[in-house]
Amino acid sequence: MASLFKKKTVDDIIKEQSKELRGTQRQITRDRAALEKQEKQMEAEIKKMAKSGNREACKILAKQLVQLRKQKNRTYAVSSKVTSMSTQTKVMNSQMKMAGAMSSTAKTMQAVNKKMDPQKTLKTMQDFQKENMKMGMTEDMINDTLDEIFDESGDEEESQDIVNQVLDEIGIEITGKMVRAPAAGKAVPSAASSSKQATISDDEIERQLRALGVD
Repeated sequence: MASLFKKKTVDDIIKEQSKELRGTQRQITRDRAALEKQEKQMEAEIKKMAKSGNREACKILAKQLVQLRKQKNRTYAVSSKVTSMSTQTKVMNSQMKMAGAMSSTAKTMQAVNKKMDPQKTLKTMQDFQKENMKMGMTEDMINDTLDEIFDESGDEEESQDIVNQVLDEIGIEITGKMVRAPAAGKAVPSAASSSKQATISDDEIERQLRALGVD
């Protein structure tokens, strides 16, 4: 029951009008088809009367055929008018919706402009920029301090452990190239000899690294 007394919106009215126009268009098409059928029958009848030599009947039928064709041509004009009305209605509806959207947007912008203070907004943005710069500087200072702390805490030993681990993984056995301990009963090598062996071991390591493509 509530739907019976509900006030129709513009969209509802346009939908009803479009439905009526489509119905009118279909009816015009059916009328034109009937006129075309009647036209063909009349042409056949005129040919028949012409063959029988009935000139008066031919004239009467010819006049009727002229009127029939005029009526058929009017259906094209009416159909074009109906199509134009439907298109115009849709365009007007689109324009009304666009005007409504622009009105709502204008009201929203007006309300926002009333509440927004340009000077206050500018100051807020400047304060944000200043505090952001302070935070960046503080972060840089903290990072520099942490880097100094960690650089001073046994990094050399840790680096050497990493180097040894990498050399072990790529197959270089440093221990096999180092100077072995002297066997029992043999003379202890001199310092110069030990230094020479160590030098040879370093060269061998570098050669194997280059062979593996490690700079």
